[in-house]
Amino acid sequence: MAADALHVLIVDDSFIDRLVATRVLKSYNIRVTIMEGPNQAWEFLNADHDVDLILSDYCMPGMTGYDLLMEVKESPKLKDIPMVIMSSDNIPERMKKCLDAGAKEYVLKPLNVVDVPRLLGYI
Repeated sequence: MAADALHVLIVDDSFIDRLVATRVLKSYNIRVTIMEGPNQAWEFLNADHDVDLILSDYCMPGMTGYDLLMEVKESPKLKDIPMVIMSSDNIPERMKKCLDAGAKEYVLKPLNVVDVPRLLGYI
């Protein structure tokens, strides 16, 4: 794969949801890195990686996708990386909270092939 391929970080504690999102993104020749939780993702992001977009689940143990969003947006180094929150739950208050905090979008799972071009538009 080309070194200049887009790089998406997927943060999700669900194996199935990670697998689906990875397959969908790879069908667009996107380089994917998978993290099982926000704390692991936070460490990865702070280690100088070339991430172009973060796709994070909302509900995860210990730290939510919203918490990760807040950390990313408060970091001078990471704040410009677009972040999309994914969830199985269609909760308007949660959606608004994430969008107001700087998420580019709140996507209902599973990630679908038709979502990808729109999400890549945030990069």
